[in-house]
Amino acid sequence: MAATKKPILYYFNLGSKGRGEVVRLFLRELGIDYEDKLYTYEPTWHQQEVSKELQDQGLTITRKLPSLDIDGHVLSQHIPILRYLSRSVGAYDGTTNYEKWLVDAVSDTYIDWRFLWVANLTDNKPEYKAATVPRFYAIWDKFYSKNSGPYLLGNTVTYADFVIFQALDNDEVLGWAPASTPESLKALRAAMSARPNIKEYIAARRG
Repeated sequence: MAATKKPILYYFNLGSKGRGEVVRLFLRELGIDYEDKLYTYEPTWHQQEVSKELQDQGLTITRKLPSLDIDGHVLSQHIPILRYLSRSVGAYDGTTNYEKWLVDAVSDTYIDWRFLWVANLTDNKPEYKAATVPRFYAIWDKFYSKNSGPYLLGNTVTYADFVIFQALDNDEVLGWAPASTPESLKALRAAMSARPNIKEYIAARRG
């Protein structure tokens, strides 16, 4: 029997920041061993020859990263990658129609947040920390306050918890976290940080 090919994650060398890190966290959570292929990020990445080469090789459709080569497929778009992995293990995305809606809805708000976060990497305007961050944290607080327990669905973790955890971490890393974070989001961050595989990964990443 042929050996199973190790998944390969194609992304930029951005440390703990960015979309690819969410995929790494989730792969670690699932205990999936993978290989990192890292590239130097430039604002003009989509115009560079290496991005065209990846596209020509079928490793990215949009010339953007991350891409995940797994199960004989090359997957793009980090949120759909998380959904694919969730469905592969039959967990992490809710069981009822309403729960699945909650997970998708929170993920959509994360995408809206991330667009503004990326823009602020260049703009670095005080309005982001003063207005944008409180607005999104208040939205997430409303979602996370619907159920008791640290996760969106109470005591059941989903892929949405990973993306919000990443958002909170990225704001803090860049000094954009608010002076006061809602208790529901503090509980989420503490619970995520304590998950065995995630705790081990973060310790190694920051060590």
